[in-house]
Amino acid sequence: MTDAITAERPVPEPLLSAGAVYDDGFRGGAIAAARAFTADLLAAAPTVLPGPVADERVELAQLVVSELVTNAIRHTSGPCRLLLELGRDALEISVFDHGAAAPVPRGHDPRRIGQHGVEIVLAVCESLTVEPAPEGKRVRARLSLLPDHAEAAHPPEGRPR
Repeated sequence: MTDAITAERPVPEPLLSAGAVYDDGFRGGAIAAARAFTADLLAAAPTVLPGPVADERVELAQLVVSELVTNAIRHTSGPCRLLLELGRDALEISVFDHGAAAPVPRGHDPRRIGQHGVEIVLAVCESLTVEPAPEGKRVRARLSLLPDHAEAAHPPEGRPR
């Protein structure tokens, strides 16, 4: 695994970016490493944002990263690259892999075990796009960091969604 973090204060978007390459798959702990890498980037957010990122937003970012990196490792060959781009109010999460096929959400089936990753990402993110890349594709998810989105994901008890 290789990683790089750069802070770009003068440029409005992204304020902070980080990239990592995972080529060791499940046995090498790529998913756990990607989750930790995401938490580390968001822990650095107060250096470029007015304050820290809310814990629930960090947890959702880690969940999205887990799902996207898992898909890349499970369904394609070769290494995958994770790119995190922190903006003023959102985190752009991109995973580059060597597969051409786009991830597809499956229909609701409470009996199905697993294979819910795309549905999870769609449920918690503002957007999910798949773009062709020179040697495969880029799957990009945009996760809001704003408090009102955090409330929508976890509404207080007794309040309808």
